[in-house]
Amino acid sequence: FRRLLRALSTLLGTTLVLFVLFRVVPADPAVSIAGPKADPETLAAIRKDLGLDDPVVVQFGRYVWQVGHGNLGRSYLTGRQVRDVIAERLPATALLGLTSLGVGFLLGLLTGIGTAARQGSRIDLAVLMASVVGTSIPVFWVGNLLVYAFGYRLRLLPLGGYGTALHLILPAATLALFQFLSYARFVHTTVGATLASDYLRTARAKGVGPVGLYLRHALRNALIPIVTLLGLDVAALMSGVVLTETVFNWPGLGRLAVQAVFSLDIPVVAGTVLFSAALVLGANVLV
Repeated sequence: FRRLLRALSTLLGTTLVLFVLFRVVPADPAVSIAGPKADPETLAAIRKDLGLDDPVVVQFGRYVWQVGHGNLGRSYLTGRQVRDVIAERLPATALLGLTSLGVGFLLGLLTGIGTAARQGSRIDLAVLMASVVGTSIPVFWVGNLLVYAFGYRLRLLPLGGYGTALHLILPAATLALFQFLSYARFVHTTVGATLASDYLRTARAKGVGPVGLYLRHALRNALIPIVTLLGLDVAALMSGVVLTETVFNWPGLGRLAVQAVFSLDIPVVAGTVLFSAALVLGANVLV
């Protein structure tokens, strides 16, 4: 109950921060809807229709009430419900996020377990060094490099877009590379610390074999922080990978948020941020 209450209070705080930030932004929603050449009477009518003339407290209360009932507002540009726009973009983000995370996590888990069993070896040091260097490289740079190499120079894969399995390979590989390196290092550290614990030495002294030692004793306990991180990564990827989707022109939530920011479509920006926050908070409670 305390966790749920904390999650709801955090989501309410996120809503408040968003509301304040969007009131600070020097952008007039009426101008975004009617255009910069609209006459003052039209702008005033739009502001009244949106309730922008009401006191700030009334506006915030109305917004929280609408969000609580699943109403994220309407897009200033298209007039569509924001929840419908998010639902339309969610499958593309889910496909990209779950594919990349599945491949990256599986490879990282196997690599982390293998290197943890050989701590101090050359392959262990090589994997750790590669994970440090790899996770330090900006994701958009890797994405552009893959586009240039496999899309432009070799012409083996599409430069971007969405629709076929070939379109999925480059963006999924970009994200999977970072997931692989991150989980390889994290699993190595977690499993290595577990292997050095007293109860593992006791099990080894009692004659437990290598398979039972790693799978039943070490990995079983080491999975607790790994699953926690995995749940948060699933939520983060499902809420939209902004840079990757932008580089590869992938029609997901991340690209939707970028487009909404540049077009000053405030309801869509707020909707995507609240949806992302709800996913992360929900995953945090579950894990």
